[in-house]
Amino acid sequence: MSSSLHDRVLQTLGREIIDGTLPPGTVMIAEDLESRFRVSRSVIREAIRVLESIGLVASIKRVGTRVQPKSRWNALDPQLIRWRLASQEQGAQLRSLTELRASVEPSAARLAATHAPEEIAVLLLELVAQMRNAATAGDRVTFTELDIEFHRHVLRCSGNDMFASLDSAIAEVIRGRTEHGMMPKHPSQATLARHEGVARAIAQHQPDLAQDTMAQIMDRTTEELSSVWADSPRTFS
Repeated sequence: MSSSLHDRVLQTLGREIIDGTLPPGTVMIAEDLESRFRVSRSVIREAIRVLESIGLVASIKRVGTRVQPKSRWNALDPQLIRWRLASQEQGAQLRSLTELRASVEPSAARLAATHAPEEIAVLLLELVAQMRNAATAGDRVTFTELDIEFHRHVLRCSGNDMFASLDSAIAEVIRGRTEHGMMPKHPSQATLARHEGVARAIAQHQPDLAQDTMAQIMDRTTEELSSVWADSPRTFS
């Protein structure tokens, strides 16, 4: 029960901060939150702790908890990404992460083709085969999870720990596309062929081909999603 109460408070406050219901500078008082949600101080304290870890709020001694500006948010936190994809921030969030992916993933594929151990290359080919089966069956949920694993392994087998640390953020945006109806029921054969091309290039230690083919995947992703963020202004800190 305590866990569900904590989650209710966390989800509500997180979404209200993201959508501007609680704008930057708003001070939240623990006693007021206890009364509003009808929960104990410990439940409020735990929810605030999580919001602080994401950078959405900061505790001010003898004042309360202050909502932070967007520039202080931990932009790569998976929970924050989830909230933004379900809000009016969806377009801006998709654009930011897609541009990040387009910059990073081709380089990660190139490094993987140079450094990945043989067993990882074999695993990538197996994942592509499973993706084909899920696509044929129209199983978008399974396809999405396999796609996440594919991109996670490319990032990790790049041998670059900074690239690997992006896997959770990228997983959220891939998963979010399915949850918010932005993935086709049957992925195109061209998309599947490009994933297989990346896997084979890594297995055959062809860095140029791995990089170019991953870039094609990201170009296609950008093309598919660009209409979603067409009217979303860019943020300049």
